[in-house]
Amino acid sequence: MNLAELQRKLLAAARANRPGEDVPYAFEKRVVARLPGKPATDLLASWNRTLWHAVAPCVAVVLLLGVWTFLSQRNDNSGETLAADLENTLYAPFDSQIETW
Repeated sequence: MNLAELQRKLLAAARANRPGEDVPYAFEKRVVARLPGKPATDLLASWNRTLWHAVAPCVAVVLLLGVWTFLSQRNDNSGETLAADLENTLYAPFDSQIETW
């Protein structure tokens, strides 16, 4: 909707209906004066506040997983460490290629 047209209609409606005697002096002027001063939504502040609210649950999850990892024992006796197993898994596609130069 066109804001100028909306403002014109609202002012016309306000002029047609005079306020009662129980309205404080210059109340409508104070309301209209505050309309352009509405602060814009700060997305960065909202995102920052949301992340700070999420810190405590994330720390709790990290601590619980750390304790679980520390206390859990490896059942297989293969002697291969997790790092070696990860390295073998990641480099497996490269080991099977045949050079065709």
